[in-house]
Amino acid sequence: MHVDLNYFFAQCEEIKNPSLIGKPVIVCVYSGRTEDSGAVASANYLARESGVKAGMPIVFAKRIMKDKEVYFLPPDRELYSQTSNRVMEILGKHADILEVRSIDEAYLDVTKRTDGDFDNAVKLATDIKKELRLKEKLICSIGIGPNKLVAKISSGFKKPDGLTAVKPKEVKKFLNPLKVTDIPGVGKKSEEKMKELGVNTIEDLSKVGLQKLKGMFGNKTGEYFFDAANGIDEEPVEIRSDNVQMSKIETLKEDSRDFNLISEVTDKLCVEVAQRAKEEKTLFKNIGIIAFMKNLESRSKSRTIESYTNDAKIVKKVSRELLREFLHNVDIDVRRIGVRIGSFERKKEGSLSKFMKK
Repeated sequence: MHVDLNYFFAQCEEIKNPSLIGKPVIVCVYSGRTEDSGAVASANYLARESGVKAGMPIVFAKRIMKDKEVYFLPPDRELYSQTSNRVMEILGKHADILEVRSIDEAYLDVTKRTDGDFDNAVKLATDIKKELRLKEKLICSIGIGPNKLVAKISSGFKKPDGLTAVKPKEVKKFLNPLKVTDIPGVGKKSEEKMKELGVNTIEDLSKVGLQKLKGMFGNKTGEYFFDAANGIDEEPVEIRSDNVQMSKIETLKEDSRDFNLISEVTDKLCVEVAQRAKEEKTLFKNIGIIAFMKNLESRSKSRTIESYTNDAKIVKKVSRELLREFLHNVDIDVRRIGVRIGSFERKKEGSLSKFMKK
């Protein structure tokens, strides 16, 4: 399965403030140079229908939406991170293997728990969608396929709130009429080259020889396009241990830069994350702190230790050292503080459902 949390940032904002529902919502990353400098990070579907897209300059988005009632919002990174973390916990409970790809998407290998039956997988996906809606008020699109590529493409087939299953025998029939841009990795330049060959659909691409594609795009990319057009993908779903973390965050009683006050909180958080790692039967080598400042900026500092551990005393020692270094170099008070661990090694079989991407 590929699970895509549709317009995730904007959706989180709608959940936080239900009065936004039914109105165009655009989450923007502001550069700070001018009032409108920066880019669109996420837009709900009402905004997208007007032509607003992620990555678009804010000034362009405002020009498009100038005659409409629209909400331009700064990102609430802490909200998105915490929501994503809870979502990945839910997904992990339903997966044989969970591969977190980003804050708003993940792959699930569900072969064992569905007995390799696609009808069972559809029922499971339906249950996942219901649980996310019930517990987090979130909608998502889920694609089910015999490999990651097909699952990814099918999750984008019926957005938002879609569910599409493509059985092995249906792969070619499903892919053939789609545009080549539906293949992950086909950008504007690649599309232009393909159009020169008269290639517009995935079926067109599947008829281009492997050697010709290698000659145009290079060996690796050419082979990828050839395989993708034919629904071939051998990449396994796997835990991305280099890109996952576990964290606990707490709001301080008052904004502060006082080491004693803040370390009292981090000490408690260190015990909690270390205990959680023990429950997951995992060890880790990376320890870090994350601070959310009074001006709403987030800052972090981490260190990789020599040996794997799940000892709370070691986490406390390292986090205190990091905190001391961090506070020495800041002149803004801290509002929220967190402790996080990463670079995991599993001691034995166990769930990694509580991990999320950085």
